[in-house]
Amino acid sequence: MAERTESSIVIDATPGEVLDVIADFEAYPEWAGEVKHVTILAEEGDGWADQVEFTLDAGAIKDTYVLDYEWDIDEDGTGVLSWSLVRASVLKAMNGSYTLEDVGGRTKVTYRLTVDVKVPMIGLLKRKAEKVIVDTALKELKKRAEA
Repeated sequence: MAERTESSIVIDATPGEVLDVIADFEAYPEWAGEVKHVTILAEEGDGWADQVEFTLDAGAIKDTYVLDYEWDIDEDGTGVLSWSLVRASVLKAMNGSYTLEDVGGRTKVTYRLTVDVKVPMIGLLKRKAEKVIVDTALKELKKRAEA
Protein backbone atom coordinates (compact mmCIF):
# COMPACT_ATOMS: atom_id res chain seq x y z
CA MET A 1 0.00 0.00 0.00
CA ALA A 2 1.31 3.46 -0.93
CA GLU A 3 2.04 5.91 1.84
CA ARG A 4 1.37 9.63 1.63
CA THR A 5 3.84 12.50 1.92
CA GLU A 6 2.53 15.83 3.22
CA SER A 7 4.08 19.25 3.72
CA SER A 8 2.89 22.86 4.10
CA ILE A 9 4.24 26.32 3.36
CA VAL A 10 2.95 29.89 3.81
CA ILE A 11 3.11 32.07 0.72
CA ASP A 12 3.02 35.89 0.71
CA ALA A 13 0.19 36.04 -1.82
CA THR A 14 -3.59 35.69 -1.67
CA PRO A 15 -5.18 32.27 -2.24
CA GLY A 16 -6.49 33.51 -5.59
CA GLU A 17 -3.00 34.52 -6.71
CA VAL A 18 -1.55 31.17 -5.61
CA LEU A 19 -4.40 29.31 -7.35
CA ASP A 20 -3.66 31.21 -10.57
CA VAL A 21 -0.08 29.89 -10.49
CA ILE A 22 -1.23 26.33 -9.72
CA ALA A 23 -3.89 26.40 -12.45
CA ASP A 24 -1.46 27.66 -15.13
CA PHE A 25 -0.29 24.14 -15.96
CA GLU A 26 1.37 25.06 -19.24
CA ALA A 27 3.81 27.32 -17.33
CA TYR A 28 4.98 24.50 -15.00
CA PRO A 29 8.15 23.76 -17.02
CA GLU A 30 9.22 27.39 -16.34
CA TRP A 31 9.20 26.98 -12.55
CA ALA A 32 8.58 23.35 -11.52
CA GLY A 33 12.02 21.84 -12.09
CA GLU A 34 10.99 18.20 -12.35
CA VAL A 35 8.17 18.92 -14.87
CA LYS A 36 9.62 18.94 -18.37
CA HIS A 37 6.47 19.22 -20.55
CA VAL A 38 2.72 19.80 -20.01
CA THR A 39 -0.29 19.41 -22.32
CA ILE A 40 -3.86 20.20 -21.28
CA LEU A 41 -6.00 17.40 -22.73
CA ALA A 42 -9.46 18.51 -21.55
CA GLU A 43 -11.05 21.50 -19.81
CA GLU A 44 -14.29 21.80 -17.89
CA GLY A 45 -16.93 24.26 -19.06
CA ASP A 46 -15.70 26.81 -16.50
CA GLY A 47 -12.19 26.89 -18.00
CA TRP A 48 -10.46 24.76 -15.33
CA ALA A 49 -8.25 21.98 -16.68
CA ASP A 50 -9.86 18.57 -16.27
CA GLN A 51 -7.13 16.29 -17.64
CA VAL A 52 -3.46 17.22 -18.00
CA GLU A 53 -0.51 15.24 -19.38
CA PHE A 54 2.89 15.76 -17.72
CA THR A 55 6.40 14.59 -18.51
CA LEU A 56 8.23 14.21 -15.19
CA ASP A 57 11.89 13.71 -14.37
CA ALA A 58 12.27 13.53 -10.58
CA GLY A 59 15.50 11.56 -10.39
CA ALA A 60 14.41 8.06 -9.46
CA ILE A 61 10.97 8.59 -11.02
CA LYS A 62 10.68 9.46 -14.73
CA ASP A 63 7.41 9.14 -16.62
CA THR A 64 4.79 10.71 -18.86
CA TYR A 65 1.40 10.53 -17.19
CA VAL A 66 -2.13 11.97 -17.24
CA LEU A 67 -3.88 13.39 -14.18
CA ASP A 68 -7.60 14.01 -13.70
CA TYR A 69 -8.38 17.12 -11.61
CA GLU A 70 -11.21 17.97 -9.20
CA TRP A 71 -11.65 21.65 -8.30
CA ASP A 72 -13.35 22.18 -4.93
CA ILE A 73 -12.39 25.86 -4.81
CA ASP A 74 -14.29 28.87 -3.48
CA GLU A 75 -14.41 32.22 -5.30
CA ASP A 76 -11.62 33.60 -3.10
CA GLY A 77 -9.26 30.80 -4.14
CA THR A 78 -9.49 28.80 -0.92
CA GLY A 79 -10.34 25.12 -0.99
CA VAL A 80 -8.91 21.90 -2.34
CA LEU A 81 -7.56 21.03 -5.76
CA SER A 82 -7.10 17.27 -5.99
CA TRP A 83 -5.93 14.91 -8.68
CA SER A 84 -5.72 11.23 -9.50
CA LEU A 85 -3.70 9.27 -11.99
CA VAL A 86 -5.48 8.28 -15.22
CA ARG A 87 -2.60 6.59 -17.03
CA ALA A 88 1.17 6.29 -16.95
CA SER A 89 4.03 4.00 -17.96
CA VAL A 90 6.05 3.73 -14.75
CA LEU A 91 3.67 5.17 -12.16
CA LYS A 92 0.73 3.20 -10.79
CA ALA A 93 -0.33 5.99 -8.41
CA MET A 94 0.21 9.78 -8.47
CA ASN A 95 -2.65 11.06 -6.39
CA GLY A 96 -2.62 14.21 -4.34
CA SER A 97 -4.02 17.59 -3.47
CA TYR A 98 -3.27 21.21 -2.75
CA THR A 99 -5.28 22.73 0.11
CA LEU A 100 -5.28 26.53 0.07
CA GLU A 101 -6.18 28.42 3.26
CA ASP A 102 -6.30 32.19 3.79
CA VAL A 103 -4.10 33.21 6.73
CA GLY A 104 -4.46 36.98 6.94
CA GLY A 105 -4.02 37.80 3.26
CA ARG A 106 -1.32 35.17 2.89
CA THR A 107 -1.89 31.57 1.84
CA LYS A 108 -1.08 28.37 3.66
CA VAL A 109 -0.65 25.65 1.05
CA THR A 110 -0.69 22.01 2.14
CA TYR A 111 0.49 19.54 -0.48
CA ARG A 112 -0.38 15.86 -0.07
CA LEU A 113 1.02 13.28 -2.46
CA THR A 114 0.96 9.52 -2.89
CA VAL A 115 3.27 8.03 -5.50
CA ASP A 116 3.60 4.37 -6.37
CA VAL A 117 5.48 2.76 -9.22
CA LYS A 118 4.88 -0.40 -11.27
CA VAL A 119 8.50 -1.53 -11.09
CA PRO A 120 9.99 -2.74 -7.82
CA MET A 121 11.65 0.12 -5.95
CA ILE A 122 13.03 0.26 -2.44
CA GLY A 123 10.48 2.04 -0.24
CA LEU A 124 13.10 4.46 1.02
CA LEU A 125 13.93 5.61 -2.53
CA LYS A 126 10.25 6.00 -3.38
CA ARG A 127 9.56 8.07 -0.23
CA LYS A 128 12.65 10.20 -0.93
CA ALA A 129 11.43 10.87 -4.48
CA GLU A 130 7.98 11.80 -3.08
CA LYS A 131 9.56 14.17 -0.56
CA VAL A 132 11.69 15.78 -3.27
CA ILE A 133 8.61 16.29 -5.45
CA VAL A 134 6.54 17.79 -2.58
CA ASP A 135 9.27 20.00 -1.10
CA THR A 136 10.47 21.24 -4.48
CA ALA A 137 6.92 21.93 -5.66
CA LEU A 138 6.09 23.98 -2.55
CA LYS A 139 9.33 26.00 -2.64
CA GLU A 140 9.03 26.66 -6.36
CA LEU A 141 5.32 27.52 -6.01
CA LYS A 142 6.18 30.03 -3.26
CA LYS A 143 8.92 31.61 -5.35
CA ARG A 144 6.68 31.85 -8.43
CA ALA A 145 3.62 33.22 -6.55
CA GLU A 146 5.66 35.81 -4.65
CA ALA A 147 7.45 37.07 -7.78
